[in-house]
Amino acid sequence: MFFDTITAISTPIGQSGIGVIRVSGNDAISIVTRIFTKNLQKEKTHTIHYGYIVNDGTIIDEVLVMLMRAPRTFTREDVVEVNCHGGEVVLNKVLEMILKNGARLAFPGEFTKRAFLNGRIDLAQVEAVMDIITAKTDMSLNQATNQLMGSLSKNIKRQQKILLDIIAKIEVSIDYPEYDQAECISVGFEKDISNLKLELKKVLNTAQTGKIIRDGAILSIVGRPNSGKSSLLNALLEEEKAIVTNIAGTTRDIVSEYYSIEGIPFILQDTAGIRETDNLVEQIGVSKSKEAIDKSDLIIMVLDATEEITKEEEEIIMLLKNKNVLFVLNKIDMTKEDKYAHIRDKISISAKTTQGLDGLKEAMKNNVVKDMNIEKDSSVITNIRQKTALACAIDSLEKVEEAIKAGFSVDFLAIDLNDAYAHLGMIIGENVREEIIDGLFERFCLGK
Repeated sequence: MFFDTITAISTPIGQSGIGVIRVSGNDAISIVTRIFTKNLQKEKTHTIHYGYIVNDGTIIDEVLVMLMRAPRTFTREDVVEVNCHGGEVVLNKVLEMILKNGARLAFPGEFTKRAFLNGRIDLAQVEAVMDIITAKTDMSLNQATNQLMGSLSKNIKRQQKILLDIIAKIEVSIDYPEYDQAECISVGFEKDISNLKLELKKVLNTAQTGKIIRDGAILSIVGRPNSGKSSLLNALLEEEKAIVTNIAGTTRDIVSEYYSIEGIPFILQDTAGIRETDNLVEQIGVSKSKEAIDKSDLIIMVLDATEEITKEEEEIIMLLKNKNVLFVLNKIDMTKEDKYAHIRDKISISAKTTQGLDGLKEAMKNNVVKDMNIEKDSSVITNIRQKTALACAIDSLEKVEEAIKAGFSVDFLAIDLNDAYAHLGMIIGENVREEIIDGLFERFCLGK
């Protein structure tokens, strides 16, 4: 429980119909009462009150004040939200008055941090709050909402309970060896370990899909100069985002833009044409293009249907070996001859006329996410922190299986089982280092 009262403007600064100032803590109600024309001390929880914010008898704003008493609040503390008019001056004036009457300015994410530390939500749900705020598609919003509602947390706690039951049996056998034979115990839960590992692997397999839905798939458009990379970017975006000319090497830096196909987010990257060049600036662009290839979830290599394959293109193809690549034959509106017949499964398009773009979009979607049929309440891993902890838990369970096969005593099994339990707990915020928690909440805005 915290003893100071915090406050911050919770809505974006600017001109709007309403601006909200949030106050949380033991003194939240008394502080707002001092500047409000109505005494909130005896009012019921979860009620809204009309009145004025007043400073030395001068009305500052006409407001609605929402009163919520602990523990039925987001922070599990007393919370008051002052709904002002949305002007920057009036919001800052009311905030200043709240600060002068005993509150302090909240740190970024401190309201959510208090919700976590007071047991209102766990760490996976904290991450879901941020994902809801930053969601760019309906699919990413649905995924974040499911996690906030506890889909991942409930599953993790369910698997922890299974582990706890196994650990309890082992502890009993260690303390009272005369009642149980160790071999019988290990054989008894070997199947439970196997089933548990299988369930956790199913969740781990959602990590790539979860990351893409949350952050977007990085898609780099590569090829030799003047193959139509920038034209393709513009055609997909349906706007002139990238400069297009007949001069080879026009694109020198990576041009990035957000894009969505049926709710699946993409980060499109138009890269500099890859070729040997004496131009220092262009060399830097080519180097960046090669770096982009290594960081991409999907690569589109654009081929010019009007030109024969070049040595540079052959080198690019070798560079893309073992990568997730779509070969796209561009400019088919200018020729009927297929100069790239040796490249199978390529997609033929015209960035100029948009011919074939629908087929390309379908291929982009199918190549990035293999399984989009994630059930509504299923558990999905959405970030590297969760993925790492889950992978470590699975690794500990595999060590247990190896120990059972090697005939180790149950004492040794308990060590790895406890490690698996701890790693699962890290996903929901149990025994997580303070600097990790602080780093997570620093990503939040003031007022959240």
